[in-house]
Amino acid sequence: MKKQRVTVLGSTGSVGANTLDVIAGHPDRFEVFALSASTQTELMLAQCLRFRPSYAVMASTPHGRNLAEKLKANGLSTHVLLGEDALETIASDERVDIVMAAIVGAAGLRACMAAAHAGKRLLLANKEALVVGGEVFMQAVREGGAQLLPIDSEHSAIFQSLPEDPAAWAERIDKIILTASGGPFRTRTPASLRDVTPDEACAHPNWVMGRKISVDSATMMNKALEVIEARFLFGLTPAQIEVVIHPQSIIHSMVQYRDTSVMAQLGTPDMRVPIAYGLAWPGRISSGAPALDFRALATMTFSVPDDALFPGLPLAWEVLDAPAGTTAVLNAANEVAVAAFLEKRIRFDQIHAVNRATLDAVTAPCICGIGDLLALDQQSRAVATSLAAKLTN
Repeated sequence: MKKQRVTVLGSTGSVGANTLDVIAGHPDRFEVFALSASTQTELMLAQCLRFRPSYAVMASTPHGRNLAEKLKANGLSTHVLLGEDALETIASDERVDIVMAAIVGAAGLRACMAAAHAGKRLLLANKEALVVGGEVFMQAVREGGAQLLPIDSEHSAIFQSLPEDPAAWAERIDKIILTASGGPFRTRTPASLRDVTPDEACAHPNWVMGRKISVDSATMMNKALEVIEARFLFGLTPAQIEVVIHPQSIIHSMVQYRDTSVMAQLGTPDMRVPIAYGLAWPGRISSGAPALDFRALATMTFSVPDDALFPGLPLAWEVLDAPAGTTAVLNAANEVAVAAFLEKRIRFDQIHAVNRATLDAVTAPCICGIGDLLALDQQSRAVATSLAAKLTN
């Protein structure tokens, strides 16, 4: 069997590290072609020493120069590239078979588009590519002949529960049900969230994730973004997407069919499971995750999300019903607001205030391509930054 060459965009993050862990368990099937990171030079060095990729991309010249010096000192021939153009290069290189898109935020959109245009198997852990890119991104996937496989545990679960033939989805599916853990604050009152600290917001009860996505889970904005992603991934109407709170994170999501039967995907809360599925699809390989032990399984519970506790969640359906591009406005505002919270410039309960006010202030223009989306993203960030600054003062 010919080895599959893999580019990992965002290799030093939690999804990237888990991807490399799965790859390491199957050296006969996969080899690492390229890695990318923002600033974590030492971790990137360790990954290069272990996997010996052809290319390593860093976000800035100082970090790239530092990495290049360390690689040379260790006798590695890995080429160091810099910046966003380099991400597009390693995502679209003709020698690459699989691209893991694990860069957090809208920063990964251009590289995802490049992989889509080049017809790669694109493992999408960067939900923002779809939230921002929307139909523009899906058109690139279709035109490039790419294989788009979701890596978020919820969307992977939906994909695994759907008929193999996408042509059958519309006539057979009644709705999809995304499960949400509820994060660390699901039993709190809305008034008690005023004084939440960044460390408290990042202490997820089930998953080990980066700080931005952990905050999104605490506000349930992560689930709002997943609703938007599901809309484009599976071609459903917003009304066909529901969310339920499932604190145990055992059922990762469900599909309800027209006859009311429900198909669900279950497993331990470990990102290596959907990653392994994406790497080997349509086959199955060992993920390294522990198996689910039904004999020791606690009672599984479900509840309806509280809009007063999680006011950001309903914004998903609102922006999907708004003009194309409004989803990009919401994503940009949220990235700015979460960064401000993590830097202790605004309170936890003000994240939603920034998102709401930005949506009210920015109207999406006619979207014709990625240039329009990137311009809208920058405009929305500027508005959200100004709004956050006013809250700070």
